Amino acid sequence: MTRNKPFAAIILAAGKGTRMKSDVHKVLHPIAGRAMLDHLLGVVDGLAPAHKVVVVGSGREQVQHLVDARSGEIVVQEQQLGTAHAVAQAEEKLAGFDGDVLILYGDTPLVEAETMSRMLDRLNTDDAPAVVVVGFRPKDPGAYGRIIVDGDDTILKMVEYKDATEEERKVNLCNSGMMAVRAQDLFPLLARVGNDNAAGEYYLPDIVMLAASDGRTSAVIEAEPWEMAGVNSRAELALVEAEWQRRRRLKAMADGITLVAPDTVWFAHDTVVGRDTVIQPNVVFGPGVRVGERVCIHSFSHIEGATIADGAEIGPYARLRPGADVGADAKIGNFVEVKKSRIGKGAKANHLSYIGDADVGEKANIGAGTITCNYDGFFKYPTVIGEGAFIGSNSALVAPVNIGAGAIVGAGSVVTRDVSADAIALGRGTQVEKPGRAARFRDMMAAKKTGV
Repeated sequence: MTRNKPFAAIILAAGKGTRMKSDVHKVLHPIAGRAMLDHLLGVVDGLAPAHKVVVVGSGREQVQHLVDARSGEIVVQEQQLGTAHAVAQAEEKLAGFDGDVLILYGDTPLVEAETMSRMLDRLNTDDAPAVVVVGFRPKDPGAYGRIIVDGDDTILKMVEYKDATEEERKVNLCNSGMMAVRAQDLFPLLARVGNDNAAGEYYLPDIVMLAASDGRTSAVIEAEPWEMAGVNSRAELALVEAEWQRRRRLKAMADGITLVAPDTVWFAHDTVVGRDTVIQPNVVFGPGVRVGERVCIHSFSHIEGATIADGAEIGPYARLRPGADVGADAKIGNFVEVKKSRIGKGAKANHLSYIGDADVGEKANIGAGTITCNYDGFFKYPTVIGEGAFIGSNSALVAPVNIGAGAIVGAGSVVTRDVSADAIALGRGTQVEKPGRAARFRDMMAAKKTGV
């Protein structure tokens, strides 16, 4: 269905999150390297809302920057008197708005755009339900509120678990709390909600029964339980993370990427990987990674804020930090760390090296144990290594320094000045040999040790 009406999103994030035992606002805890609230706002933004209002309790200062960045607005629920009371706090921000309203939860980050669209579409069907509620059927319904239907999607009753009869508790269709309501209906209905219930709170689901008392029906759409998973504790955060990762791994393999041991690979929310890339066990992607095609990423590599071009080979035990730009067919080997550096096409750093604030030319070879000394304790400085240059093992390149194209730096050198193209540079002490001294030294030390 093509929607002509604008919609607004009200996102509830006023819970205290005491079970998280954290100084960080609950909705800012990350899933795949991205705050839960940002996941949700990102999906909402994809549907082009007219308004986004986030309802918070304490911790406004923590979420303000994120909401501002998403062009949303914040309202504060000073007293936590229930979900209906929380939604009502958005009335002033939506004064004069005549569209539809989605009610979502900041700690339920996996809701997909398709589900949000179905909520709005169902609200605007010919039978014009007063409220559309998202229901789901978890394996363990537990203490969720129940939705009683008449056989199709028409809601006969909604009841909180605390107030449900034993027969009603046997129903497995549960209330997610998410709703779609017309703005012109929402706030008048909220004004009529009372708190005569076991918890003494103003329940949002009561608007369904209030609409029914006016002779208006409401409808339920069903979503998958994983999509409705909320986070109230660290354990639930881990479960939601695991579900997000599971689905992302399946998508990666469907897109033509080989995951040798899928359960051990961890993606970030924005990881991009090209087809025919092979990712071996225990690889972790932080935010901001783009990987080309036919790349091989070996085990135990950690990659964040990096770009890897087609045909490159990474690891095992490699670390690519933000600003790493690895060219086509380049090789970053075991125990090599790259930070804010360009590695040219076909260049190699195979073993035990640190490359920071550097520009490495095509087909350059960085020997084992090489370090770009880019920091003097106060400032960072660049190192430039020309095309085809060869840096011998255990070399220290003290920045700022420029190694010319085709130059060779001898193993063990400390390079403090620029090296010309095609030159050989040696920067190490002269080797001195003293015949027989080792044997005499051993005899002397053995005598000291025995006291003879």
